[in-house]
Amino acid sequence: MNTTNNDDRSGDRIAKLVARAGVASRREVERMIADRRIAIDGKVVETPATLLETLRGVTVDGKPVAKPEPTRLFAFHKPTGLITAERDPRGRPTIYDALRNALPKDAPRVMPIGRLDFNTEGLLLLTNDGGFKRLLELPANAVERTYRARAHGEVSQAQLESLIEGVTIDGVHYGRIDANLERRTGANQWIELTITEGKNREVRRVLEHLGLKVNRLMRTSFGPVSLGDLPRGQVIEVRKHDIGKFRSAVKQGRD
Repeated sequence: MNTTNNDDRSGDRIAKLVARAGVASRREVERMIADRRIAIDGKVVETPATLLETLRGVTVDGKPVAKPEPTRLFAFHKPTGLITAERDPRGRPTIYDALRNALPKDAPRVMPIGRLDFNTEGLLLLTNDGGFKRLLELPANAVERTYRARAHGEVSQAQLESLIEGVTIDGVHYGRIDANLERRTGANQWIELTITEGKNREVRRVLEHLGLKVNRLMRTSFGPVSLGDLPRGQVIEVRKHDIGKFRSAVKQGRD
């Protein structure tokens, strides 16, 4: 068994290593441990604080965990009407239904980086690397996400500019938001917003707070990756060189 004493502070937490191998996100791996689905050399893992130097002997549901594959990143143009999850208790279609035919044949098992709501469309990043997923999702890393929203109602550029200081709504604080009024079309406004936290339904809640009703929402970029002219429902792989630049940019932002 390749476990180490936690007091020695050597090795990595098992959840981190298993997530890095692309089995699931770190949070999902912790749930698997709670459900007693993960074992080392046949012995069930009792705590996600278990430290390991390698994945040798680690199994999930009795199946050995393979060594981590090189990090791969895919950009998916998510249509509306899809749940960002593997399955939906209500039986609604998920992103994996669409990805089944959209991903390259050699694609590994992938996980979404963050999520887009059922009625939100646009850029959704997917990776096989649980550690990379976590790096991009952590609010502290302040990775920029840009959205275009079409909303019904009246709002001024001055109101939108006030969001640069953040806003608190029903006890929830949303950090810096860079928002600009693009154009008006009848009773609708087109607004571009860049956020760094990605809290649940953040864009919709902030615009509703300003008295607007969002009737279309599209994510157009996540960090340096842009949606561009990628057709709805299609996937393109991000180049390895660009993954390295992405990772470096996030780490520089933390320093």
